[in-house]
Formats: sequence, C-alpha cells, structure tokens
Amino acid sequence: MAGRERVLRMSVELPLWRALAGYRVLTALYAVGLGVTAFGHFVRPWAAVAYYAVLVVWTAVTLPRVTGAERCTRRFLAADLTVAVTGILLTPFTDDPARITGGGPTLPSIWTAGAVLAFALKGGWRWAAIASTAVAAANLIERGAPTRDTVHNVILVWLASIAIGYVVEVARASERTLARALEIEAATRERERLARDIHDGVLQVLAMVQRRGAVIGGEAAELGRLAGEQEVALRMLVSGGLLPVSRTALEAGPGTPCDDGAVPPDDGPLDLRALLAPYAGARVSLAEPGAPVPLPPA
Repeated sequence: MAGRERVLRMSVELPLWRALAGYRVLTALYAVGLGVTAFGHFVRPWAAVAYYAVLVVWTAVTLPRVTGAERCTRRFLAADLTVAVTGILLTPFTDDPARITGGGPTLPSIWTAGAVLAFALKGGWRWAAIASTAVAAANLIERGAPTRDTVHNVILVWLASIAIGYVVEVARASERTLARALEIEAATRERERLARDIHDGVLQVLAMVQRRGAVIGGEAAELGRLAGEQEVALRMLVSGGLLPVSRTALEAGPGTPCDDGAVPPDDGPLDLRALLAPYAGARVSLAEPGAPVPLPPA
C-alpha cells in the first residue's frame, strides 16, 4: 500500500512540487532584488540584510524538502511558515513607516505564498486555509489597519491556496480510484489465466468420484457428495464466480435457475456458462471451457 501511495503521489503531485521548488527560488531572488532597490529607505538595514541572508540560505537548504509530500514534513511546514510570518512582522521594524503606509512590499514579498502553497500540496485545502489565515493575520498586524490593497492580497492568497489544495485532494482521490480499478482488472486477468491453466481432468476426476461414491454407497456416498460440491464450486470459480451456489441447490439437483443471476443483463453478450451453471448439481455435471462463451442477446 505504501509503495502504491508513493507511485500515486509521483504521478499526480510531482509536477506541482517541482513548480513549487522553482517558485520558491525565483521569489526569493525577487524579494532580495526588492530589498536591494529599497536599501536606502530601510531605517534598520542591518536587520533587513540579516533576514534576507536567512531567507536565501533557508530557501537553498530546504529545496529537497519541497520535492515531494514525504519529505515535506509538518515540522518543516511550521518552520517555513514561521520564516514567512517573521519576515512580515519584521517589516515595520526595518522599513520606513511612510513606505509601509503607502503600500510598500513586506520583506519576504511574494515568497510567502510559497509557504502557503506547500501547506496546500501537503495537506489539501484545510491546511491551506490554516496557513493562509496565519499569513493574513500577520499582514494585517504589519499594516496596522486593514487597507483595501491588503485585504485584496489576503483574499487572493486565501482563495488561491484553498483552490489548489482542493484540486490536489480531488486528484489524489481520482488516482486512488484508478489504481483500484487497475487492481481489479489485474485480478480478473489473473483469474482468467488460472482458469485456462486448470486442466479439465481435475473437474472430471471430481465428477467421477461423485458418481462412483453414489454407486458404492455408505461413506463413499458422502465422499462423492463432497466431491460434487467441490466440483461445482471449482467450476463456478473458473467461470468467474458469477453465480453463488448454495448447499441446498446442490442437493436439490437440476431445477429452476436461481434468481441471483439466472437472467443476465440484456445490454450485452450473454455468457453461456453463466446460463448453464445454475443447473449443475449433485447429479448433473457441467463441463465448460475456461474462456467465456458469448451469445448474442435475444
């Protein structure tokens, strides 16, 4: 199960994780570029330089963490979000208040969205909502008052992260459904292969034991009856297990087909084996091929 889950995540999420890794690198460089252009406006440039150094080192060191869901642990997500929120809250301490009031960017700028997207890819829309709410609260604290631009950016990040998280959850569910369908198909093929490999002699021997036991009588009759039950059960297994065979039906012998499956669907070819299987009983043996015998619908 773990191996299949790894395959599913690789097939669905690998491009998203790669895109996130590239986004983190580019936005880190972008944030540093903004800091360089605004260096003369910083009231405490040493704090801004220290934060940008931490941001660049953190982004470079944690690149392997954003290559897949398994490596992106909860501790990493918490630390990553802490780096983003810390940068937002440090902005009033390092930048000119006039620039902040005028809508200037925070220290991490759009790098913060990468931390939120990591939550979305890892845990879906619920985790994304929690992370985006934390970032929204930090932005409101940094601005001091909810301005129109701040609210617009907060809502944009909040909706985008939740939407991406929801898409990831839907993609995972679709992959699991597809994997289950492939497993069922593989099991069906294996059953058909085994059905072709089972020699008809096994069924014939069981039928012969059944007939000889009925002739000899006594304990041999009971052995013959058990052999007949196993013969019918094996034939049903070979034919795909389309119809359940009860003990009562076996002892009753040939008669009316059971209600569970005697009438196949009318929207496709009929399998002659499924039509004849209900008539098999203790005194009636049915020899059938391992492959289906299709009949056109009436």
